[in-house]
Amino acid sequence: MLHSRSASSTSPRANFRKRYAAIETRRAELVARLGALDQRAQDHPGYKRALKLLNNTFRKEKLAQRFAVLHAATWPIDVLEKLSTIS
Repeated sequence: MLHSRSASSTSPRANFRKRYAAIETRRAELVARLGALDQRAQDHPGYKRALKLLNNTFRKEKLAQRFAVLHAATWPIDVLEKLSTIS
C-alpha cells in the first residue's frame, strides 16, 4: 500500500523552519546573556569557551545537534553569571 504525501508535503519543511527559528532564537538569547557580563567575567576562560560553542561549534553542527550545543553553552554562562554576582 502506497501512502500519498500530497497533503503533508510542506509540513516537514515548515516543521524544520519552526525548529530552526526556535534554536536560532535561543542562541541569540545566550549570546545576549554573554554580552551582558561584566569585564571580569569576559576575561574568564569559560567566557571564550561559551562563545566558541555558540559560534564555531554551533555553526558546524547539524540542526539535531545544535540543541545539544546550546545546552552545553548554557552551563558556563550560568556559572559566569553567578561568579560575576558574587564578586
